[in-house]
Amino acid sequence: MHREILIIDDDEGVAVSLAELLGSKGYETKIVTDPTTALALASSGSAGLALVDLRMPGIGGIELLQAIKSRMPDLAVFIISGYVTVETAVAAMKYGATDIFSKPIKTADLLAEIRRVMSERPVPAAATDAAAIATRDPKMTQALELIARAAPTDAPILLRGESGTGKELAAKMLHRRSRRSARPFVALNCAAISDELLESEMFGHERGAFTDARERKRGLLEAADGGTIFLDEIGEMSLRIQAKMLRVLQDGRFTRVGGVEPIHSDCRVVSATNRDLEAAIKAGQFREDLYYRVAVVDIHIPPLRDRPGDIVPLAKEFLGQFAQRYGKGGLYFSEEVLAVMRGHTWPGNVRELKNFVERAAIFSDGDRVELENVSPQYRTEAKAACEGFRDHLVASAQDAIADALNRAGGSKTKAAQILRIDRKTLYNHLKKSKLG
Repeated sequence: MHREILIIDDDEGVAVSLAELLGSKGYETKIVTDPTTALALASSGSAGLALVDLRMPGIGGIELLQAIKSRMPDLAVFIISGYVTVETAVAAMKYGATDIFSKPIKTADLLAEIRRVMSERPVPAAATDAAAIATRDPKMTQALELIARAAPTDAPILLRGESGTGKELAAKMLHRRSRRSARPFVALNCAAISDELLESEMFGHERGAFTDARERKRGLLEAADGGTIFLDEIGEMSLRIQAKMLRVLQDGRFTRVGGVEPIHSDCRVVSATNRDLEAAIKAGQFREDLYYRVAVVDIHIPPLRDRPGDIVPLAKEFLGQFAQRYGKGGLYFSEEVLAVMRGHTWPGNVRELKNFVERAAIFSDGDRVELENVSPQYRTEAKAACEGFRDHLVASAQDAIADALNRAGGSKTKAAQILRIDRKTLYNHLKKSKLG
C-alpha cells in the first residue's frame, strides 16, 4: 500500500481536485487547508510526500518547507504555485524541495514524478527513530520514561551511552515531544571537527575574523533559536569553548568569533557523551560548573548487550523497513541468522545491528535471509561458536565416561550400563577419546 500524500493548500477546491486525482491512482491522501496545522500532520510519520502551495495566509510555502524539513528531513516535498519565479524555485530547492510545479499543473508530469518519488522513499525518519529505540527491556523503558517526562520542559539534558546506542535518536525524540517541535533541530558533533572550526560552527563568525572569513556567518546556536541544539560528544569540547558554552546556558548570550555584539539564542541544549565526565572533571578536562548546567536531567541509554531481549525484535523491525525500501517483499530470518544475532555481543550497538540487517536484506535472494547473506565476519564468528560448542560436547562426554568408568571400577560393561548406552557405542567413544 502506498503511504499517504499530504496536500497543503488553502484553496479547498484545488486541494480536493488533487485528492480526487491521486485517489483514482491508488494513493491515500489527506487535505490540509490551514497551514498552521500542517506541520503536526507532516511530522506524524504517516506521509511519504507533501504537496505544498507556495502562497498561503499566515505562513508561506518556503517557511513551511523549512519547518517540515527540519523535523522530517526524509519527507519529499513538492512546491506548487501559480507564481513560480527563478528566485522562488532556487529558494525551494535550497531548502530541500524535491520538485516544484506551476499552476495549472500538468497532471501527467506530476503523477510521473510522484510514482518515481514514492517508489524510492525510505521509511520516514520518525518511524525509523521509533523503531531504533523501541524496547521491551526495563532499563531502556526507564530511559524512555525519563525522556517522555523531561521533553515538555526546557531543562538541559545529558544523554549518556556508548556509540551507536541511539543518543541522537533520543535527542530527536525529546525535540519532537517538546513545545519547540515546530522550530529547528540542529546537531553538532564536537569530536568530528577541529577546535577552531567547532567554535566557528557553533557561535558563527564576523567577516575578517580569520583568514578565510570572507563574510559574516551565523552559527548553529543562532540557527537553533527557538528550537533545540544537540551537542554530540560534548566531552571532547575544549576548555576554552566550554567557558563560552557555559555563558550560553546561563543567560542565552554569546558573541560570534571576531565580534563584540552579544547575540541571544533561545534554544534548548541537549548534550551527549560516551565519556565518563566525572573522571574528566577530576582530570581537569571538563568544567564542573558546565557539567551541572548540561546535566540537569541525566539519562543513560543502555548498550544493546545489556538488553538482549531487544535484539531480535529490533532486527525484525529493521528487516521490514529495508524489505520495503529495497522492494524485497516479506523477508524473514533463518534460524541460523537468528542464532548469530542472539550470540553476538554487538559492540557497535543498535547502529551495528541496523547495518547488519541492511546488508543481509540487500544480498538476500528469496524471502528467507540466510547465513550466506550476512557479512563474512559474522559467518566466521558463527562457525567458531559452533566449533566451540562441539568441543564442549566432546569434553563433556569424555568427563561423563571417565566418571562412569571410575564408578564401575574400570568395567566397561558396567560403565555402559551406568551411561545407559550399549558397549559398542562406549568402545567407539573410548577409541576416539583415547580413554580406553
